[in-house]
Formats: sequence, C-alpha cells, structure tokens
Amino acid sequence: MTPSPVLDLGFLGFEQGAHLLVQRALRDLPPGAELGVTGLDAALPVHLRAWCDVRGHGVREPDGHSDTGIRAWVIRGRADLDHWAGAQRAGGPRPDGIVARADPGWGLAARGALVEPGGPVPGYDLIDRDLVWADIAPTLYASAVAAQWKPDEVIAWDATFALPDEIERAVVQVMTYLVECEQVALVVPARLLARIHPHFREVQQLLAVQAADEARHLEVFARRALLRGGELGTSSVSGRESLATLLTEPDFSLATFLLSVLGEGSFLNLLSFLDRHAPDPVTRQVTRLARQDEARHVAFGVAHLQHQAAVDPALRGRLRAAVERRHDALSDSTGLNQDVFDSLVVLAAGEWTPEAIRRGHEAVRLLHQEMDEGRQHRLLRLGFRADEAAELSALHTHNFI
Repeated sequence: MTPSPVLDLGFLGFEQGAHLLVQRALRDLPPGAELGVTGLDAALPVHLRAWCDVRGHGVREPDGHSDTGIRAWVIRGRADLDHWAGAQRAGGPRPDGIVARADPGWGLAARGALVEPGGPVPGYDLIDRDLVWADIAPTLYASAVAAQWKPDEVIAWDATFALPDEIERAVVQVMTYLVECEQVALVVPARLLARIHPHFREVQQLLAVQAADEARHLEVFARRALLRGGELGTSSVSGRESLATLLTEPDFSLATFLLSVLGEGSFLNLLSFLDRHAPDPVTRQVTRLARQDEARHVAFGVAHLQHQAAVDPALRGRLRAAVERRHDALSDSTGLNQDVFDSLVVLAAGEWTPEAIRRGHEAVRLLHQEMDEGRQHRLLRLGFRADEAAELSALHTHNFI
C-alpha cells in the first residue's frame, strides 16, 4: 500500500498561515485518506483540530512509536466537496460568458466566478439580457471612458470676451434651461443602472459613465451661466412638468426610448444650434463638448431598442403607447418656457434689428424642424413606418427633451 503523505510545518503556526499548506496537501486526496502533520509549534494539535472541525475533516491522535514525529493525522472529509458540488458559474466559465437570464442568486459575483451556494439575493429586477442589452454597449463604454474630459483643462474659462447685457442674459437663460434638462438626464440612468443585474455589467458601466457625463454637463452649464456674475434665469412649470414625466416611467426600454432616443436626440439638435449661434467661445466649447457625450447616449438607446425590437414584436406598440401617455399627461402644458424660446431667437439673431430678429425666429423654427426630422429618422430605424414616425414625432413634447 502507498504510505500516507506527511506534511512538515516546521515552526509555522496556524496563526501564521499553516492552514494554507494543510489545505494544499489535502486538496488532491480522496475523502477518507489521511495526511500526517508534523511541526514544532506547541499549539499545533489544538489549532489543527479546530481548523478541521470547521471544514469537516477528521483528526486522530498518532499511534505511539509507529508514528514518531507525527503530531496528528488529518482524515480528508468531503464536506467541502459536497458544499461546492452544487455550485454554479455566474454565466459561462469566461468573463465574456453572458447568458440570456441571470440567476438572482449570483448576486454581486463576478461574471464567470464559481458561486458558493447560499448568501444574499439582491433585488435586481432587470435580469433578462434582452431587456437591457445592446451589442454595441462594450464598445460604447470603451469609447466613453477614452473620451472623458476635464472642464478645467479643456474649456477656456478665462477667455476674453464682452457681450451686450441682453445677449449675456439670453445665454444665461438657455444655460439655466440646459441645467434643468441635465438634472433629469442624470437621474434616469442612475436609477436604471441600480436595477440591472451585475451580470450585464457593460450596460451598468455605460450608464454609470452616462450619469457622469450628465453630472459634468450640469457643472459646465451652471458655470457658464454664472461666469459673468449674474443670476440664473427662469424655470417654468411646463418645463418641469415635461421633465417630470421622464422620472415616472419604470420600464427600462420605455424610459430609454423617451429620454435617449426622443429627448436627448432632440437635445443634440439644440446643442448643434447653440454651437452655431454661440456668441462667445466658452458657450461654444461647453455645448460642443456636451454634444459629443450626448451622441453616445443616443447611440446606445437606439441600439438597445433595435436589439429588443428584433426579439419582441410587441415593442413598437409599447413605444407608441409610451409616447401617447406622455402626450396626454402634458396636454394642458404650455410647452417650452417662453423665456427660453425668446433667448434662442436672440442668440440666433445676434443683434436688435427687425431683420435680425426675423432671421433668429426663422432659425428657431428650422431648429424645431430639424428636431422633428431627427426623431422621425430614429423612429424609422426602430422599424416604424414613415407615417407612424411622423405621427409619433409630432406628439413629442414641445419642451424639446
């Protein structure tokens, strides 16, 4: 018979990590096999027995002279084997092994990890891949991380410029409105990512960066509004009513549709308008940088809904119903803050002459038209017919986002 292996711990005690060597020596032994343990630590038998009791291994005393030098025999148990016998991988064996439905019991385990049975079950309700996924998510996340920018480094806050008071007030009013819009654009993805099972971490990460983008936009829009020491502009009831409807949509796809595809999609047109008509370099910089970020948000929203539309034929009906519900909820709203509308006209006009104001008013009308065309284009990409896209775009809030 093959003699039982013997492990010599020397002076190493259990309070110094001796269990690692015992554990390693037992790893390849079958249940019932014995491991002799020798060592010079005075407390070795006591500590070894306590460790084995916790892990389901047996311990027996050495047999007199035949076991010279042996402090104790460890009998390999099977409790640890049984404990892990029912363990599952959190997805596939590799970190990229994404499954269609995440097990809530995986909790916060890393994707691909062997999950010890038991433990807490966090309350993630978005556990189905198709409810949150877009194949472009990992690529967009990598792009978003690479494209992060620091306001103090890339914006020339100390640029020299002088604007007439009326023009500066128009800039401040528009910036006040942008801050208001970004408040909701920050909250919605932050709420959604907290509900997503960590198995779909690329979407979580992307939404986290999206929230960070919006936080940065809040900062730069507010800083531009206060750059010349004035006070912020006005906030209308209708504007807050419109934005509040985005906070009440619990469905991930519908919330993404209303905010990113329709709202932020229109926001892209607004930021392009402000870039074209910015009366100073700081306003131009903050709107141009924000637009780059917002384009990623819209790209994810469209890609996610295209993915879900491919697996859920009923999606477009639900999207239509969401637009109609929001339109009905805002049926008594007066639409865009008049102060914001007038400020956009003033910025596009650039001067106080009848002809300039006419041009400014026409520019804002064209902005509305561009927004409508952009919404229709994205709706067509989601599979709506041209007439349906036109109808749904017309129902979008006049508050832009």
